[in-house]
Amino acid sequence: MIEKPLIRLAVVGLGMATKPHLDALAELKGRVAVSGVFNRTRSKAVAVQEKFGFPVFDSLEAIAADAGTDGVIIATPPNQRSEIVAQMAAAGKHVLMEKPVERTLSAAQDIVALCEVNGITLGIVFQHRFRQAARRLKILVDSGELGDLALVRAEIPWWRDQAYYDVAGRGSLERDGGGVLISQAIHVLDLMLSLTGPALTVQALTATTRLHKMETEDFAAAGIRFENGAVGSVVATTATYPGEEERLVLDGTKATAVLKGGQLTVTWRDGRTESVGEASGTGGGADPMAFPCDWHRDLIEQFAVAISENGPAAVSGREALRVHALIDAITRSGQSGVQVDVESV
Repeated sequence: MIEKPLIRLAVVGLGMATKPHLDALAELKGRVAVSGVFNRTRSKAVAVQEKFGFPVFDSLEAIAADAGTDGVIIATPPNQRSEIVAQMAAAGKHVLMEKPVERTLSAAQDIVALCEVNGITLGIVFQHRFRQAARRLKILVDSGELGDLALVRAEIPWWRDQAYYDVAGRGSLERDGGGVLISQAIHVLDLMLSLTGPALTVQALTATTRLHKMETEDFAAAGIRFENGAVGSVVATTATYPGEEERLVLDGTKATAVLKGGQLTVTWRDGRTESVGEASGTGGGADPMAFPCDWHRDLIEQFAVAISENGPAAVSGREALRVHALIDAITRSGQSGVQVDVESV
């Protein structure tokens, strides 16, 4: 464990997605320091100050100029990311950013390249990788204990009511870059790719169901071929009431692993079984933030260590491009109705 503050982080953007970050930073007190928070609506920053005691910055320029700030957590809507990252990278501030990297694959690539040119550590918040059950599954895959991967099934049967999409810009191309794929399913898809390796081709269907009025998709289904020879499927939606836990199934030649929410069950062909993890909310129902802050806490602490030791973030910006490329391919295939290649990143 870290015994003293490694870095001082500022938090930019104090919307809904910031809650687990703030709770995690409070738990990390004494190990990671908060140099201040900033929000364009100052009243939100003052409310956070009153609750957590974190200082308030008056502007992005003040954060960039602050010698005591080593990095920033950016939790703004996606359409604000490029400008903020450019400003912070120019000032030498490392960046831990909420998903997605940007609204499109090309814009995400630009951000990653910008940080690399400036020598900035760029980490992306894919907290599902930090669940105990997901970590155990990663070990089983990497060690070969599941055997050769044959089939992959990702199911994200989540729910968002219309009020969620009535918030200005939510589910739009201009602000978010898409619907269920880039805003919700991206977490499970990133975890999937961290286990399977890159996807090769996609055949998809995307749609907006009659349950929502929104610009982009609330349903996506895709068949995928992976570079390692496995095949698989993805079904993602925010139109399943009242919402269920996501499920990721890996069928190998030696065992089948089922990761449902925060619980992993492995059944080997020789009759052995293993269960890891515990039931916990994942944000799949009416409350998108109904999950603990533990995963964010571990992710932020790892980011602090990465900066201190000049190492990579747990999920770097460049690694995050893989899930952006997959989402881009699913979207293109859904629009064209034909199989498409996943861009190599």
